[in-house]
Amino acid sequence: MAFFVRFWGTRGSIPTPGRSSYRYGGNTSCVEIRNGETLFICDGGTGLRELGQDLIRRQSAPLTGHFLFSHMHWDHIQGFPFFAPAYRPDNTFYIYGTSAGDKRFHSLLSGQMRSSYFPVDFSELNAHVASTDLGDSGARLIDGVLVRCFEQRHPGGSYAYSLEKDGRKVVYATDNELDLTLEDIELPKRDPAAPRLLPSRFVEFCRGADLLIADGQYTDGEYLLYAGWGHARATTVVDLAMQAGVKQLAIYHHDPMQSDRDVELKIEVCRQRVARFGSPLFVFAAREGVELKLD
Repeated sequence: MAFFVRFWGTRGSIPTPGRSSYRYGGNTSCVEIRNGETLFICDGGTGLRELGQDLIRRQSAPLTGHFLFSHMHWDHIQGFPFFAPAYRPDNTFYIYGTSAGDKRFHSLLSGQMRSSYFPVDFSELNAHVASTDLGDSGARLIDGVLVRCFEQRHPGGSYAYSLEKDGRKVVYATDNELDLTLEDIELPKRDPAAPRLLPSRFVEFCRGADLLIADGQYTDGEYLLYAGWGHARATTVVDLAMQAGVKQLAIYHHDPMQSDRDVELKIEVCRQRVARFGSPLFVFAAREGVELKLD
């Protein structure tokens, strides 16, 4: 059965509405992944509000959804209080921890809706919003979809997720400073054109993905200014995808200072890198409203 993937928020750090971000979007992180009737929602940035409105328009029956949060920084959770389906009593949503008994994400979601931050309390959500987890192994079968997690390099921590069924695989891997996981991180001395060797465990986690959605926030030049902030060079993500035999790479979590033109230039550099190494990888910029069918 095919996976359907739709981008609802592709920007990192802070929403960036305006003319300069019209093409690729200004909403923060949110991706919808569907397999048959099963709905997965990766992160709940401001794009989650529009996803919620769309779910109400297209589905009258009670809705069940599975939330997979990379982490709890504001740009990944700030849409949750505005997610309209969470206020409807017939709906059920599961918030997944990454190990047995892990309720961190559920607790922090409710925490951001305390009166100090938001006028509506978490207890006023009419839907059933339940805490659950991926178990001790960090893997769980959900409606026939194998969901696995992988801990990433980011201030405060973050997680990537892979979803697999019937030979198809989607990986969601945002807020991951891949450049700090390379064997040689002396960036000023490193030839930016040279292949970058990524950790074998993460390469295997992404191995053979039909689609890898990955944080490529910075250009090579920008990264020298922001090393340690928790995000990767887009060109390093390209090297990961090539080493893992990924078919399609969506560069995601665009920097708030990057205009649409800046994003396009970043992607062009990535495509030139792919061509230079002779890889069949297809690279594109994640863009709000785009839906992909993987079958």
